Amino acid sequence: MLTWLVELSGTVSAFNVFRYITFRTGGAMLTALLFVFLFGPTIIAALRIRQGKGQPIREDGPKSHILSKKGTPTMGGLMILSGLLVSTLLWANPANPYVWVVLFVTVGFGLVGFYDDYLKVTKQTHMGYSGKARLAIEAAIAGVAVLALMYVAKGPLATSISFPFVKDVLINIGWVFLIFGTFVIIGAGNAVNLTDGLDGLAIVPVMIAAATFGLIAYLSGNVIFADYLQIQHVPGTGELAVIMGAVVGAGLGFLWFNAPPAQIFMGDTGSLALGGLLGTVAVATKHEIVLAVVGGLFVLEALSVIIQVTSFKLIGKRVFKMAPIHHHFEQLGWTEPQIVIRFWIISVVLALAGLATLKLR
Repeated sequence: MLTWLVELSGTVSAFNVFRYITFRTGGAMLTALLFVFLFGPTIIAALRIRQGKGQPIREDGPKSHILSKKGTPTMGGLMILSGLLVSTLLWANPANPYVWVVLFVTVGFGLVGFYDDYLKVTKQTHMGYSGKARLAIEAAIAGVAVLALMYVAKGPLATSISFPFVKDVLINIGWVFLIFGTFVIIGAGNAVNLTDGLDGLAIVPVMIAAATFGLIAYLSGNVIFADYLQIQHVPGTGELAVIMGAVVGAGLGFLWFNAPPAQIFMGDTGSLALGGLLGTVAVATKHEIVLAVVGGLFVLEALSVIIQVTSFKLIGKRVFKMAPIHHHFEQLGWTEPQIVIRFWIISVVLALAGLATLKLR
């Protein structure tokens, strides 16, 4: 919205700063942070009144969870998404189609998660609505988004996959890219959702991944930087850095309330939306494989669940003491702060590895 001030830069030269993505990214980050920080207490109080007993805690989980987390309200993703949306609409360029595609997935997945959280709270159950129904809705949202991205990108780039560590290599998979892109977005959304099991565990890795992909989006959208780094130049994706800045700001504001002991949980409302957002940006910038590196922690959490379920169904034995894998370490005796901080460190290392792929080509 504020980008229209550029038109007045001939009269007021100071308005020229609104041309720069870097300036608007910083503004989006600060705006989202202040919004969540200022309105967070009100949102938490309203959710606590309406939810009563709060999010149900797994009885088969660590006993410390039952005692310390019972009664804590969920749907904290509403705080993140509200700050993200307000900030993005204020600072991003509304003429950029990539902005609207990413917001479409974020809001769509957020609504899916919200309804799931609503059912869990009202019915006091660990399961929301049918997993198949949820995946079908996610697939529809992600599919529409990928089609839009293919239309915006146009040409061979629209349906091609690029590979890290290799320069000038694009594999055009045609309409199969629709399935591939949809899988990336759904996978990212649900992987982040599975990671959200301890106070602060999901939001910090999400911020780290968002900051990383904010930089990737900025570099991919700039023809000079993209040529220098020998990565694929995707015109227009630089604007996504503004959204990623808003994610970091909103995430910092949320972490203030989600830090142990959490006053509120992110819930599916936030985790699905943020994961879907990351997946969509990765597809838009042609860095889907790099997302698996940067978001390696989310991949590990998702794989632990897949391995656990598959192993139990095939041979009747469990590989981990409990899945997702952060609960496995709890059962081994690690404290919650130990797990959370060590997983944060892993996220930083993986983000650095992902950034290294930009130059090692």
